[in-house]
Amino acid sequence: MIRFENVHKTYKTGTDALRGVTFSIRDGEFVFVIGKSGSGKSTLMKCITREEKPTEGMVIIDKYCISKMPRALVPILRRQIGIIYQDFRLIETKTVKENIAFAGEIIGVPRKKLNQMVDIVLGAVGLRDKADSLPQELSGGEQQRVAIARAMLNSPKLIVADEPTGNLDPETSESIMALLSEINRTGTTVIVCTHDSNLVDRMKKRVIEVDDGLIIRDEKGSGYTAEEKHSLPQSMIDEFVPEVVSLSEITGVKEPLPEEKKEEPLPEFPSEETKEKEEKKPAKVEETITVVATKKEKKAEKKAEKKEAKKEEKEEKKEDKKEEKLPPKKNEDPDFPSDEDPDFPSEIKEDKDK
Repeated sequence: MIRFENVHKTYKTGTDALRGVTFSIRDGEFVFVIGKSGSGKSTLMKCITREEKPTEGMVIIDKYCISKMPRALVPILRRQIGIIYQDFRLIETKTVKENIAFAGEIIGVPRKKLNQMVDIVLGAVGLRDKADSLPQELSGGEQQRVAIARAMLNSPKLIVADEPTGNLDPETSESIMALLSEINRTGTTVIVCTHDSNLVDRMKKRVIEVDDGLIIRDEKGSGYTAEEKHSLPQSMIDEFVPEVVSLSEITGVKEPLPEEKKEEPLPEFPSEETKEKEEKKPAKVEETITVVATKKEKKAEKKAEKKEAKKEEKEEKKEDKKEEKLPPKKNEDPDFPSDEDPDFPSEIKEDKDK
């Protein structure tokens, strides 16, 4: 679903935030992105949401290269990603349900449907009783739950959370992470940028560690710090592990190099206009031609059958007329004896000869 290919990001100040980052995240994964301050982890997250554009390399989401996406299409991309911030970013003058509904109003969701969607996500985060409250009337944990509900409104396939528990106490942080885990269990991909080592150690998810703009660790089921891995001394490896040689070295026959596969170009991210055109597009020309041709063929076949039937009918009538005009055949009556018959009366035979 998400792929970084040799991504570099250099700011105007000359700072290299990312230096050749490559990794991929499959659909439905839960991933922690960790690293010390200034390591490049926040820049990495911003490249996913296109808040930052890579200086070099590609960021691909669902086969679309978003790093080369026109600025006009970025808002469409962000509507398909649920984004959760450390500082909540709630509008103080709007109630909880109004803050959540605001995301749907921007994209033109009908009011009746929007109210149903807001009620569902409020129930999911356990805040139905706070629907009419203002943000300042809520605790930090409740405000973050509102932010999560807002991110869930459009049922995104991907949720990106940048330090979602940074301003919360440990107990509240646990409840927020439990909520994100529950969302992940429904099949949503969740990427969390955090410095909370306790949460990472307890949850044992995939961990991508960034340091000085490079990925120095990418492990599944890992903790905040890399686990020590015991290895044999190099002397024992040299003594007991055989040297790896290629088949060509043994046989003396060089193996042909595999042909390089040419990668197909990535599709362009569909704009709203493109989607509308696709929906309104008529049936394919080839299909229309085929249907018309088939109808013409059927009509031609019916005409040919009628013509053939009329022809046969005419021929039958001609045959009937010919048979009516022909003189009666000699001795057509089987009961009348032939003049060649020895029993034929001689008187009649003599008269006939005369």
